[in-house]
Amino acid sequence: MGETSINLNLKNPELFRDKAYVNGECIEAKSGKRFDIIDPGSDDKFATCPDMASEDVDAAVQAAHTAFQSFRTITPRARADLLARFDALIREHKDDLATILVYETGKPRAEAYGEIEYAASFTRWFAGEAERIQGTTFPAAIPGRRIFTIKQPLGVVAALVPWNFPIAMVLRKASAALAAGCTMVAKPSPETPLSALTLAYLAEKAGYPKGVFNVLPTTLANTPALSEALCKHPLVKKVSFTGSTRVGKILSAHCADSLKKLTLELGGNCPFLVFDDANLEQTCDALIPLKFRHAGQACITANRVYVQRGIYEKFATLLAEKTRALKVGHGTEEGTTMGPLTVPAGVEKVAGQVEDAKKNGATVLTGGNRISLNGGYFFEPTIITNATAAMKIAEEETFGPLLALFPFDTEEEAVKAANNTSMGLASYCFTKNVDRMWRLFENLEAGMIGLNSGNSSAAEAPFGGIKDSGFGKESGKDVAINEYLITKTGTLTLEGQY
Repeated sequence: MGETSINLNLKNPELFRDKAYVNGECIEAKSGKRFDIIDPGSDDKFATCPDMASEDVDAAVQAAHTAFQSFRTITPRARADLLARFDALIREHKDDLATILVYETGKPRAEAYGEIEYAASFTRWFAGEAERIQGTTFPAAIPGRRIFTIKQPLGVVAALVPWNFPIAMVLRKASAALAAGCTMVAKPSPETPLSALTLAYLAEKAGYPKGVFNVLPTTLANTPALSEALCKHPLVKKVSFTGSTRVGKILSAHCADSLKKLTLELGGNCPFLVFDDANLEQTCDALIPLKFRHAGQACITANRVYVQRGIYEKFATLLAEKTRALKVGHGTEEGTTMGPLTVPAGVEKVAGQVEDAKKNGATVLTGGNRISLNGGYFFEPTIITNATAAMKIAEEETFGPLLALFPFDTEEEAVKAANNTSMGLASYCFTKNVDRMWRLFENLEAGMIGLNSGNSSAAEAPFGGIKDSGFGKESGKDVAINEYLITKTGTLTLEGQY
């Protein structure tokens, strides 16, 4: 790794924040240690951050708890206004946010802008949800009795956030929590702490009181202990985590003793079904961005593509042609449509799956190789054919730019193969047969189904999986904000009713 200094050339240098943010103050770790932030497109260090540890957790949680005592009492209209100001500042500074995203994650600038627009859809949506929190009344079976409910914020929330969409994942969690009246301690991924710290700065400028939104950056080495401390802290009332199923199960165990409320958005290994009657141009145009956005590093990306045998060769040829048109390069370079993987281990995993597939009889239709470019973590966008269930790619979530095509003959066969996984985040199907479409919607085992669509995520749509892909919803009307609320029932008995 080189020691070159990268100048981000931000329009507003104040947006570059490289200290932890607790109780409205920018602070260092108690240990005084810092860690390097690496540009995946060059393997160069371009920043450092405090290496917060478990010993730093209590101060952040105490600050959030103190802030909650007053923040919980402000009106829904005031919470909506705060989110609206936060939203406006995010949009105002999208150029600088995009620059930080490119250097942290490696994604192309166009994708960085896309993430910011997607992320800001949550601040906008939950600004409206803040004023839509409602209780209910129920007709009572006993004369003279009245039954009703109110909804109140849970308290301090811990948000454990991944590196693939660091702005969107922070805001999807924080927007719902802040709209509900909760306070938050966020732990960003070690690869992408700067974007979360910039959001904390913008939240402060929007008018959020001290302690409402706190950010603890840390290294991979300190992540398990810091996360455990957050999960087990008695003042933390909810944990929201996006990441691997393995880690999600560990965090669930940490939260079990105190029965904390959990939202878990975990692994994908998502199937994508293409039938003989599908519009192949429409299907390819949906699959290419779904698969190769951020170099395939998305939980809802297509991992296993099942193609009906009658169109298999034609579809593979068309898909390969469109895939070869992708331009791989550094995210700052004009024209780049696919950047590097964010971590070196991602390159190793993709290379390993390609080799395993070849040993088991697969054919590499396009790609299949590492790319030596500026020292970055690059791999060619890759398509393999003649994939089988015996290959690693059928079982493991790839999280990289590798797509495998599995042939099938019947609908029942395809559904059985698609569901043959412990995961259940998203599934996709492309067909013009409305009867088949409805059967697939009901029979595919996933929390979200793309029906002639490769994009299942939107602020207004409930987002979440089933099986080993987790539980809880992170967007959509009512369901997402309810993850941060308690429902309190009141029962009143009247005297003298006439």
